[in-house]
Amino acid sequence: MTSRFAASLAVSGAAVGLTGWLGGRFTAEGIRAGWYAALAKPDWTPPGWLIGAVWTLLYAAIAVASSILWRRAPYPAYAVLLAVNLVLNAYWCRLFFSERRPGAALVEILVLEATCVGLVALAARRSGLAAGLLTPYAAWVAFASFLNASIVKLQ
Repeated sequence: MTSRFAASLAVSGAAVGLTGWLGGRFTAEGIRAGWYAALAKPDWTPPGWLIGAVWTLLYAAIAVASSILWRRAPYPAYAVLLAVNLVLNAYWCRLFFSERRPGAALVEILVLEATCVGLVALAARRSGLAAGLLTPYAAWVAFASFLNASIVKLQ
């Protein structure tokens, strides 16, 4: 492992770790209050333990993909879009769980999904491996968008 790759992994890992930590705090607020448990949800809603496990893997993949992209040279367009994406990622948790606003969260997650697709497209310009690592993230956010829309419809 080169020192540049290790440094970029540390930076991207810290960024996604902060995102996960913030998102987890916001999510816990809605879970602790019992709001989410009482919320009408579709039968196909994944259990919480699975959602947490998937997010852990996705955050790791984002960090590794970002490190792959930055190991040779800076990639400012990707870095800016990633920063926007991670803010949107954590903010969705705040809107949905802390503020209990599934409708507003639905609008926001559609923007988040657009940034996920943009990250995959930018990554593909430099590395098929990085794009491949980011694709499950875009797919999961698309699934979460559909779940969010289904919850809004059930309210």
